[in-house]
Amino acid sequence: MTLKFARLGAAGNEQPVVIAQDAQGEKYFSLASLTKDLDGGFLASDGIARTREALDAGQLEEISAEGLRIGAPVARPANVIAIGLNYAAHAAESGVTPPEVPVAFLKPANTISGPFDAAPIPPTSEKYDWEVELAIVIGKEASYLSSVEEAAEYIAGYAVANDLSERDFQMNGPAGQWTKGKTLPGSTPLGPWLVPASDVDTANLGLRTRVNGEIRQDSNTSDMVFDAPTIVHHLSQYMVLEAGDVIITGTPEGVALSGRFPFIQPGDVIELEIDGLGVQRQEYYRAGTGKRAGAGKRAGASLANAGA
Repeated sequence: MTLKFARLGAAGNEQPVVIAQDAQGEKYFSLASLTKDLDGGFLASDGIARTREALDAGQLEEISAEGLRIGAPVARPANVIAIGLNYAAHAAESGVTPPEVPVAFLKPANTISGPFDAAPIPPTSEKYDWEVELAIVIGKEASYLSSVEEAAEYIAGYAVANDLSERDFQMNGPAGQWTKGKTLPGSTPLGPWLVPASDVDTANLGLRTRVNGEIRQDSNTSDMVFDAPTIVHHLSQYMVLEAGDVIITGTPEGVALSGRFPFIQPGDVIELEIDGLGVQRQEYYRAGTGKRAGAGKRAGASLANAGA
């Protein structure tokens, strides 16, 4: 039985749930008896396996998800690590050759937002760009892993991510400023849910982005230069990966940076989806100055709108 783990409720007050399907359709069960939140502690203590056992034993309370906001499916991780230029066609549209080793950079954990939250465009931004990405969620502490095969055992599951990027901030300047272009408030929508790694074949997943209903990205993870276990193994040689950490694994071709499409404008609606991992949707607005972008500008959606 494929499970989906999600966090429902107002920002900062989400409750952990698991979604399971039977002959009558999808049902939502509270995980309050197992954990306070979907975080690294839950994952590292075999939380996914314990959830399956509790479901089989009928020990979880069924709840209604009607009208509840969907938060990011993992409570604030210690690290958000991003991989650049990891699709051959995207590297080509960016004017570079595919890298020989993974290109890694960090994003602050406070960039993560819910998959349906309204999304701020920075006040001075003119080149804000979308990037649909497969997100890895780490299940237990990993350091100096011995092989790619071993690294696969450290992946708890996968989710949809959007690595929003301000290209002027990222690309201009004497040395380039990836940190400035990739770390803006609300720039990592995540979710709608986390699917356990055992239920996902990451070698052949379709990824799509639609802007105002028009397709922009339409690719497959088969175009990835480095697959998920290779990325985890590589990163473990340079940093400690903690349970609950999120790794976003690069975007396929079809971004606005290619010159084929306009950049994000206020009022745009962007939908991103990955086969089996659901759909996320953001409406964009211009953030004001003098306050945290996105404050008081949240929107929600029911899980029924999050895709299959």
